Amino acid sequence: MRELLRSNEIVFLSWADALLKSEDIEIFVLDGHMSVLEGSAGAILRRVMVADEDYDRARRLLEEAGEGDRLV
Repeated sequence: MRELLRSNEIVFLSWADALLKSEDIEIFVLDGHMSVLEGSAGAILRRVMVADEDYDRARRLLEEAGEGDRLV
């Protein structure tokens, strides 16, 4: 597993999930529950992870969609 991006923006995370799933790339969101526990103030960002074999393709898809600046 490799970290692809970090964010607490629910709409962006949902969009990124839909984009990657459309290309058969499964994401795993870590720290989602911690973010809720601390009140979603932004102190603990959700981490979006993808399988090692999907990492390069996932990065390319997000970069082509104009979201390269959000990548870790």
